[in-house]
Amino acid sequence: MIEQDTIRLLRECDAGVKMGVTSIDEVMDYVSGDNLKQYLNRCKEEHEELNSKIQHLLGEYHDDGKDPNPIAQGMSWIKTNAKLMQKPTDHTVADLITDGCNMGVKSLNKYLNEYKAADEQSKDIAKKLIRLEDSLAKDIRKYL
Repeated sequence: MIEQDTIRLLRECDAGVKMGVTSIDEVMDYVSGDNLKQYLNRCKEEHEELNSKIQHLLGEYHDDGKDPNPIAQGMSWIKTNAKLMQKPTDHTVADLITDGCNMGVKSLNKYLNEYKAADEQSKDIAKKLIRLEDSLAKDIRKYL
């Protein structure tokens, strides 16, 4: 049970990190403010660092991880591009990223509760990812 929950939690973290990095990449060309760019770049780098740890742990379990849900990814892409075509501003970017962060925090907390038997190292990674998402959402509120 511990191993199964650990792998499942790591897979969800993997999908969440990939979704976060993709979302940041999608909006970067629309960002005009240097401070907002710095927040997004820093968060992306921290996501990538966490992803390295996640991949290492998944490798120990001989698991390939998980890609984000294609439907969720497609819907996110459509929403992002539609909103940015209408209003390509830092406000719009902050709004989109905040929504994504909030969904990530909600999902990861759900998975932490669902996979209670996961090992502490995996839970710590999930909690760190939650803190990253929450922190970014708070940091960019001033752009809303």
